[in-house]
Amino acid sequence: MKITVVGTGYVGLVTGACFAEVGHVVTCIDIDSKKVALLKVGVLPFYEPGLDTLVERNLLDGRLKFQDDFLLLDEECKVFFIAVPTPSMPDGSCNLNYVINALQSICENTKGSIIVVIKSTTPAGTIFKLEQLIQGYSFQERTIDLVSNPEFLKEGSAVSDCMKPDRIIVGSNSKYALSELRSLYAPFTLNHDRILEMDAASSEMTKYASNAMLATRISFMNELAKTCEKVGANIHSVRIGMGSDSRIGYHFLYAGIGWGGSCFPKDIRALMDLSKSHDCPATILEAVYNVNQKQKGLLVEKIQRYFDFDLQNKVVALWGLSFKPDTDDIREAPSLAIIEALLKLGAHVRVYDPICMGSVKELYPTIEVCQDPYHASQQADCTALITEWKLFRSTDFKKLKMNMQGKAFFDGRNQFNPQMVESFGFDYIGIGQGRVISCEDSLV
Repeated sequence: MKITVVGTGYVGLVTGACFAEVGHVVTCIDIDSKKVALLKVGVLPFYEPGLDTLVERNLLDGRLKFQDDFLLLDEECKVFFIAVPTPSMPDGSCNLNYVINALQSICENTKGSIIVVIKSTTPAGTIFKLEQLIQGYSFQERTIDLVSNPEFLKEGSAVSDCMKPDRIIVGSNSKYALSELRSLYAPFTLNHDRILEMDAASSEMTKYASNAMLATRISFMNELAKTCEKVGANIHSVRIGMGSDSRIGYHFLYAGIGWGGSCFPKDIRALMDLSKSHDCPATILEAVYNVNQKQKGLLVEKIQRYFDFDLQNKVVALWGLSFKPDTDDIREAPSLAIIEALLKLGAHVRVYDPICMGSVKELYPTIEVCQDPYHASQQADCTALITEWKLFRSTDFKKLKMNMQGKAFFDGRNQFNPQMVESFGFDYIGIGQGRVISCEDSLV
């Protein structure tokens, strides 16, 4: 089947490449001519494990191509995916301008009946509004079916998520469109049927509800972690005890320094705005969001307290900058809030990340980027783990201790055993580890 994907960001490019991988002929459109020119020679605009191989292979085989002009749409193509950004407006609402522009461009440059599939994250009720918007493009001999088909791709494992999905949600009132989507997705559902059909509004809401639940679990654990520190409990033990309950499970119950990225913050804000606009204030979501905003400042507070609130000229090494491992995405990453706060307090910040140091350096030119973790910690007063990249798991703490002039190790992701780290002469400070922090006393 021939399909067209509008947008070559994380969702659009991964979707296009994976559809091509299973035999469909895919054209990806993006209005950014420079990006398209690079994609045509296999240069990706972001890092995602395994995606470069898929793009290169399908480019060579002719199943994947890129263009920047809607005027060149293939007349034989009848299925179009819209995977463009839906960023937050200043008031937190969802900006649908990119979706609307893409939809209009598709309708204006096609002639026959088509199916337009919205993969972009849109508030419940958007499909209905879009149907009203494009009524002028439909007539007796031409139908335009709109389908909600939200994505559930995790950055860092997006290719695997797309090729082996937990579920494929499609929302539409058109039986024809749903049938076509089933055929299109058939290669991804060979083992068992993963397709869930529903109305469009429910499909749209499912995406927001899923992200909101995951964000809620994380914020809940982060809030518990603060109490654990005060009462001498260990949040890791609490997680094991909770997660062993089959009704709860272990996923997304890790305490840390907050969530970020392109989805959770944006989607939580949009869902809060949607609820508010219908006179249903999302009180729980507001708390989830506020807890996370405060959590991003927690590590800096711990560092301040350790150094008696004097960070002037202190050398702070940060390990990891992306909002999560295996991605170069720094959108709303906790590292950015941490760097900004440390710089304002007069600290000298040295950083190491396997992928995204250049992007962060552009935002904060005064930070020092380093060639490896030990280089970042050279002569540092403290080291802080920000993003739990796998390469940090095998840290040589003896070597690290010799490199540093201080002995504080702040584990923002609770990745290491406190006793093990302390055996090398460090002061270990984690999250929710039952180590009481007071304004009067430094941590030991």
